[in-house]
Formats: sequence, structure tokens, C-alpha cells
Amino acid sequence: MSRPPGPPWKVSAVQEALGLWALGFLGIIGAFLVAGGTSGPKLVATVGFLYLPLIPMRWRDEDYRDYGLTLRAWKEDLRLFLLLSLIVGPLFFVGFAGFVQLTPHLPVALARHLTPIVGEGHFQPRLPPRFGEWVIDQLFVVALPEEFFYRGYIQARLRDAWPQGRVVLGARLGRAFWVTALLFALGHLAIFQTWRLAVFFPALLFGWMRERTGTVIGSALFHAACNLYVRFLEVSFFGQ
Repeated sequence: MSRPPGPPWKVSAVQEALGLWALGFLGIIGAFLVAGGTSGPKLVATVGFLYLPLIPMRWRDEDYRDYGLTLRAWKEDLRLFLLLSLIVGPLFFVGFAGFVQLTPHLPVALARHLTPIVGEGHFQPRLPPRFGEWVIDQLFVVALPEEFFYRGYIQARLRDAWPQGRVVLGARLGRAFWVTALLFALGHLAIFQTWRLAVFFPALLFGWMRERTGTVIGSALFHAACNLYVRFLEVSFFGQ
């Protein structure tokens, strides 16, 4: 379905999406340079992801529902979230445990580029302190804003420009899908830690969920669950 006209000047869907991505990226870098730490950049990211797309959306008389922030497919979103969690969870645990055993044998400089925690680890299940706060934070401050901005807005606008794609398990995946995952990974380098590029791989699942259901609710749930699961494993293996 074609969208209403945008601003009075000529801006393509790709230019619009990349321009807002660049504004968000530079805003996070600026917050990091000014405030340091992660709280300032995190706040700027959350606000930017939720409100930057409103600028072109208002020009086209659109709202959040047009970009996937809706409960219209909540049953399918929940079903896919549970299914992927059951499949990915055990596989990721095996990979994480193997990686924990490998990293102490790598050169320290290399290991620091691959993981934020280096050292001997042994699995002893435990929840992070203040886990309830973590759940709220990861769902409403991190996952939902990021999913709306990347999978909801950017992926949709790039798909307007590049509608072609191949259907994979009920979702049409094309150039927009891959470019969005790449931008998502590069966006995490606003706080420069090379291991953050690994988010490219879960981004493929988030993007597939968005295309399969037409919303970002399922991908936001799965995104938050992935972050919480990684934190649980870090605490369980390393106690930190």
C-alpha cells in the first residue's frame, strides 16, 4: 500500500530512513561524549527512537500503528515469541557455554573484542540483582523503542523503496530486511565496543518476526527476552 506524500521537498524513503538513523546515531554519540557512562546515551536513544520518526509520520498523517506498534496480531506475536524462545534458548545456552570455555585460551586483546567479560566461568544459575527492574527496563526502555524505530519505522520505509524479496517461512525478506539488520548492528557502535556488532544476528530474527506478523510486539518481547537471558547467563557463569 502506497503512503501519503511526505514533506514539501523531495525526499526518498531511503534518504528519510537513513537520515533519521544518522540523527539518532549522532545523538547517542553526542550524549556519550558529553555525559559519559551509559545512562545519558540510553535516555537519548530511547527518546530519539520513539519520537524522531514522528517528524515524517506527521507529514504523512500517520501514527504508530502504521509502523507496527499495535496489538492487532498479539496472538501470533505471542505464539512466535514463545516458539522462538523455546528453540533459540537452549541453542544459545550451548553456544554461550562453549564460548565461555574458549575465551580464556584466546589472546586477551582478541577476546576483548569478542565479549565484554573475559575469564573462567562456571554455570551456577542465579538471577541478576533487581531483576524485576531489569525486566521493565529491557522491555519498555530498550526493546520496544528500538523495535519501533528499526523494525517498525526503518524496515518499513526501506521496504517502501525496495519491496522485492523472497518469502522465507511466511515472511517476505529482501534488501530492506538485510539493511535494517546492518543499521541496527552499526547503531550499537555509537558506544564503541566491537562485540556489539554481534546484535546483527538476533536482528535477523527480529526482522523476520516483524515481516511475519506486521507488528513489532512479538519482536519487542523476544528482543527483551534475549537481553535478559544474556544477562542471566553472564551472572550465572561469572557472578557479575
